[in-house]
Amino acid sequence: MASKFLMQHPQFKLLIINLAFTAWLLAVAILLQQLATDHPVQWDMTQNGNNSLSDSTVNVLAQMPGKIKLTMFINENQGDMQQAARDFVATYQRYKPDIRLIFIDPEKQPEQARKANIRLNGEMLVDYGGRRERLSQLNEQAFTGLLLRMMRTRNQLVRYLDTHGEPSLEGNREHDLGKFGRQLRQNGFRLEGLNLAQASKIPIDTSILILTQPQIDLLPGEIEKLLHYVAGGGNLLWLVDFGPLHGLERMAENLDILLTPGIVIDPAAEEMNLPATWALGANYPPHVITQNFNLTTTFPLARSIDWEESDAWHRIPLAEVAPRGWLSHNIPEDKPYFNSTQDVPGPITIALTLQRNINDREQRIAIVGSSLFLANAYSGNGGNLDLGVGMVNWLGHEEIFISPRLRPVKDDTVTLSKTDLGILNGSLLVALPMLLISVGAVLWWRNLRHAQK
Repeated sequence: MASKFLMQHPQFKLLIINLAFTAWLLAVAILLQQLATDHPVQWDMTQNGNNSLSDSTVNVLAQMPGKIKLTMFINENQGDMQQAARDFVATYQRYKPDIRLIFIDPEKQPEQARKANIRLNGEMLVDYGGRRERLSQLNEQAFTGLLLRMMRTRNQLVRYLDTHGEPSLEGNREHDLGKFGRQLRQNGFRLEGLNLAQASKIPIDTSILILTQPQIDLLPGEIEKLLHYVAGGGNLLWLVDFGPLHGLERMAENLDILLTPGIVIDPAAEEMNLPATWALGANYPPHVITQNFNLTTTFPLARSIDWEESDAWHRIPLAEVAPRGWLSHNIPEDKPYFNSTQDVPGPITIALTLQRNINDREQRIAIVGSSLFLANAYSGNGGNLDLGVGMVNWLGHEEIFISPRLRPVKDDTVTLSKTDLGILNGSLLVALPMLLISVGAVLWWRNLRHAQK
């Protein structure tokens, strides 16, 4: 009876089919919504990763007990900027729910803005652990860098020699280490140059001393001050290049370090269309600094770091390179080749750490056979900066902060001409709706014909 009725009235059959399909679609939608609630999954397709956080940031948040208060001074009529701030902070709140964001309109509450010394609309105050910092740029690199600085309670001072033509940690020339210095500042370290000729000794508040390649000889008195610093348990990062040591030979002897003349030749670099005089670091011996470190590093004009066996220090190789390469006695002018009478086959150790207990504390030293790997011209290659900052964190006894550096902010501005904008508007406002209407009409016509058969 029912089938006969449906045969005589096809429109009811079509209605039943549509209702059944609608009910099925709603059931699927409800099921998917429940699954999304119980098992949330996100994909961030933006170029800058605006809707997600890097592993480094997640690691930082996991190590921050206590609440974080964010106070943003912004005009009330700038709702778009407020929403952008909410969305940005929300990515952090997923991992640390006790981050609190409030807005204050400096025009309606000028006294609060004056007390906070607010100079820019959109400026943010960050309060954590009794400390306060200012934030004027709202991106992951700036905000997480600020949190790192606030986490550091020791406020360590890094000093470096800069009166003998050494690369400067605050310079902008290609061979300077300015980018490395800025990365250290972003991670909460203080930097200060040191003139050994004027200082009676290396100040006691020096947490880490960075020694790079001098271009002129150090005075005997300066060498004595360096040796006295090391003998007293001072932590040291020594970036030693191929070429004359200008008096630092005594430092190598004091540390039982052998600096074999020559530079590393790495065929793997040539295979990557890089100069053969660049050594590539890819496999690292086990060390706290390189734990979970899977980035390639490049060491231009690297030299070998070897040592004499002794019980004075505990030594751990940090980077071994050129397993198919060799240590060349001279810088090759043409295509490099292995000279069996002069050259040393790889692999070559080019970075080394030393540890010992002295004066009731652990002294740490890191030696790398290339300062160029942290130079402005090369520090952006692979994981060079990550490795450099990791070494300084280790030297400062703050392994908790060793992690890959924060991802840089890329330019995400999209510029469209009037023609491009017109095409885009026409596609979204006219073409796309017409397409959907056409597809719907075709599907409706086919269903209607099928029901009439």
